[in-house]
Amino acid sequence: MLNDSVLSAPCVSSVNESRLNIAVMISGGGTNLQALIDAVKTGAIQGARIALVISSKQDAYGMTRAAENGIAAVSIGKAEFPDAAEREAAISGALQRAKIDIIVLAGYMSILPPGLIREYEWRIINIHPSLIPKHCGMGFYGKRVHTAVLAAGDRESGATVHYVDEEVDSGQIIIQERVPVMDGDDADSLAARVLEAEHRILVAAVNKVIAAFAGS
Repeated sequence: MLNDSVLSAPCVSSVNESRLNIAVMISGGGTNLQALIDAVKTGAIQGARIALVISSKQDAYGMTRAAENGIAAVSIGKAEFPDAAEREAAISGALQRAKIDIIVLAGYMSILPPGLIREYEWRIINIHPSLIPKHCGMGFYGKRVHTAVLAAGDRESGATVHYVDEEVDSGQIIIQERVPVMDGDDADSLAARVLEAEHRILVAAVNKVIAAFAGS
């Protein structure tokens, strides 16, 4: 079941081009990236294209997914830019050169700097593998989230897409989907079920953000 919050974000941009440019930021395999690529190809996402992939890790398989689909991709992480200010400048420069309108954090394992968040206020969304406000914030990522759900004895988990603000996992919720916790679940089996929900709601959330732009 999908639970939608009311989108009260202000209109922040007037876009003249026919399609919006999306940047997807990743750190790993990029299955959520692939869900977005497929949605654009099938028309499940309209009015936008994935113009750029930014990875925090050079060897992330999501970079291969980008290359296989003709999407510009760049690795901007601590390995390439140990200095935080230089790393922020590199990310900002890449986004500006690609004329990015919307940023999607899809398994991106680094915290965005406040300056970048302010630059793209109400234009950055993140996918998180729990029902925020449960099991979120600093230290809750990846398998740790699902381990925490099981340790708490929760009977349901889920996924959340939210706007990104200057705190961790605290921005306005766009959409959530609930996922049952089954008897005998371990962190891996629960993660696989939640990931299926992530793919669905990330596409839905991107469409909501695109619609918000269309109304600006």
